[in-house]
Amino acid sequence: MKKLMVALGLLSLAGTAFAAGKPCEELKSEIAAKLDTNGVSGYSLEIVDKGAAGDGKVVGTCEGGSKEIVYIRG
Repeated sequence: MKKLMVALGLLSLAGTAFAAGKPCEELKSEIAAKLDTNGVSGYSLEIVDKGAAGDGKVVGTCEGGSKEIVYIRG
């Protein structure tokens, strides 16, 4: 649980720092790799339109800021 909180904290701070013009699939892969490296499991990442995060936590933006990568624990 501690690793998850550290990973989410780092990702939330760096979420907007990820190159906003980057393709969503590429950014999603990078975020997944970082989560896996930190030992996080049982999650999913979804690409949604900006503002449609729902119950998930936004961990990155892509496609010029029009889309968001959402972390969902499950």
